[in-house]
Amino acid sequence: MWQSLFPVSATAYRGGRAPLVFFVLLASVSTARSLVHLLAPDGGAASIAGINLAVAGGTNIVAIFSQWGASQLLLAFVQWLVIWRYRFLVPAMLAVVVLEQLLRILAGRLKPLQLDTAPPGQYGTYITLVLALLFLALAVRNSRQSG
Repeated sequence: MWQSLFPVSATAYRGGRAPLVFFVLLASVSTARSLVHLLAPDGGAASIAGINLAVAGGTNIVAIFSQWGASQLLLAFVQWLVIWRYRFLVPAMLAVVVLEQLLRILAGRLKPLQLDTAPPGQYGTYITLVLALLFLALAVRNSRQSG
């Protein structure tokens, strides 16, 4: 499994079409999400997540969402770089996505949002985790079979 995730040398991608297509979809969503957080006037905090910004520190919430968007944009750039130039790293990047979702779940448990309704990202985290695990397993299996 480690060889599939972290090849010793740069080789051709052997993980199969479905994991690659999923990863392209994931990079597209990551790019869009990061741009919303970075560029939307409220960073998506109120308009998407439903966070009340009419409180003391509301502008700080927007600033944090914008900074989060900048970090997400950097990750999206790396995802596109892997798609365009370093496809052999798709399984490793899917593993990173799995770890990111697990850490998001942990962070949400340690410091839960106090909202009337869950933001879309909360559901998206669980969906992304399941799909990323599925496509990671598929990519690793395909790599083993063709390698």
